[in-house]
Amino acid sequence: MAGILAWFWNERFWLPHNVTWADLKNTDESTFPQAEDLYLACPLAFCVFMIRLIFERFIAKPCALGLKIQASGPQKAQPNAILEKVFTAITKHPDEKRLEGLSKQLDWDVRTIQRWFRQRRNQEKPSTLARFCESMWRFTFYLYIFTYGVRFLKKTPWLWNTRECWYNYPYQPLTADLHYYYILELSFYLSLLFTQFTDIRRKDFLLMFLHHVATISLITFSYVNNMARVGTLVMCLHDAADVLLEAAKMANYAKCQRLCNILFVMFALVFISCRLGIYPVWILNSTLFESWEIVGPYPSWWVFNLLLMLLQALHTFWSYLIVRIAWRAISRGKVSKDDRSDVEFSSDEDEVRPPPQKHHTNGTNGAHGTNGYMSLSPCPDEH
Repeated sequence: MAGILAWFWNERFWLPHNVTWADLKNTDESTFPQAEDLYLACPLAFCVFMIRLIFERFIAKPCALGLKIQASGPQKAQPNAILEKVFTAITKHPDEKRLEGLSKQLDWDVRTIQRWFRQRRNQEKPSTLARFCESMWRFTFYLYIFTYGVRFLKKTPWLWNTRECWYNYPYQPLTADLHYYYILELSFYLSLLFTQFTDIRRKDFLLMFLHHVATISLITFSYVNNMARVGTLVMCLHDAADVLLEAAKMANYAKCQRLCNILFVMFALVFISCRLGIYPVWILNSTLFESWEIVGPYPSWWVFNLLLMLLQALHTFWSYLIVRIAWRAISRGKVSKDDRSDVEFSSDEDEVRPPPQKHHTNGTNGAHGTNGYMSLSPCPDEH
């Protein structure tokens, strides 16, 4: 174990040339980031999760009920023992051959059975009330941490001149405000990483999981090798758009469509300008070129920049999705379902008129059970 730890914490990987861990030990005169500081984020992540549960139950839920958001979810599929057995024990997405067999067994037409399975899958999705509470929690946290980040950074020299991130590196002292900022952000993203498996599951689950892992890795990397100054710029820049995203989702769940449209347009503008404009021009330029000029590259420098560029690739993909939603909003006059939606929709033909059944009258009514859900873009939560 000692050999593995010595290999992992190899100074030639983590630190610039001629710098050792002993040089960054805390003294009476100055304090530097220590890897063991990050252990605090694990119990704090649990505390963040507990605060979320309390917030959603005693603050977000009463607000949702005050806005007349119903707790009911998508329309339930009618009880059917045979189809329920297939759904729970065999498959939630029956193929054509199985659909034809069920059609003969039940004397229902295939499209009615397809609609039953669609409604049954939607039935397991959370209600609009649950979605509102989740978005309100994220909105509140992002608003708080973004406000804190702006107030902290406006007093720092590296906000106005990114070259200050690299002068006298890595001998840059750690302040209490910077330490708090880092630990709180890391705790929040650790909680998101684990609750992603219990939260509303969307089609970009794997991308969001990758995003959370990349974010946690970036926060950890930048803290351990004391790239914390540029790390604070990255965190604050990403929090700006997330506030507007969650506000737009809340407006949609509350059926304030005009407000939702305005907030979504604001979110799209901030997201694209920050993550496709400011981020590469301001952040990546500093980490790739200014740091190369002032400090020079070393192994963890390459890994850190690789993670930053991975984040930029995710920004590009999500910007593409946002542009698609914006185009649909322009053509339809309102923000509609996006490609990450977690409620399945019937085809247009299904929505116009339910397909006829063969003999029985106990089939579904063809409703798609969406209840006006919208699941806007990523991140979200997202850095």
